[in-house]
Amino acid sequence: MIKRTFGMAALMLACAGTMTALPAGNAQAAEASVKCDLVFNLSGWSLIYKQAEGTGTITCNNGQRANVNIAVVGGGLTAGKYHIDNGKGEISNVHSIEDVFGDYAQAGAEAGVVKSSQAQVLTKGTTSLALAGTGEGINLGISAGKFTISRR
Repeated sequence: MIKRTFGMAALMLACAGTMTALPAGNAQAAEASVKCDLVFNLSGWSLIYKQAEGTGTITCNNGQRANVNIAVVGGGLTAGKYHIDNGKGEISNVHSIEDVFGDYAQAGAEAGVVKSSQAQVLTKGTTSLALAGTGEGINLGISAGKFTISRR
């Protein structure tokens, strides 16, 4: 009888321990699944060296928000001048808005005359930034560089 009581008590404690661990696991999963959106305007030029500057706003699904500056620098076989208005970006695999800031690796091919478009995926460690935007200008070439997001 004592063995059975001891066994039942151990089983109940194990179940209680498992149930208290579940919310913490779910909280970590929810924290890791923060998604942030970027809306931006960007203008730049390139002639072997590529440079662009802009501003934007980041809004995350956990309520965090920040106004940001954007800078793009790089090089390659490029030439042109362009601007993108109301570009969109999706930032994934972050725990908070603080994970968004910093330098993203960039490589891409651009082509456009009058109406210009851009779509690319950038990375910073495990964080991904998918960009899409349309604008006006002339740009042609292949380039590599960095895309930097900082607080305004």
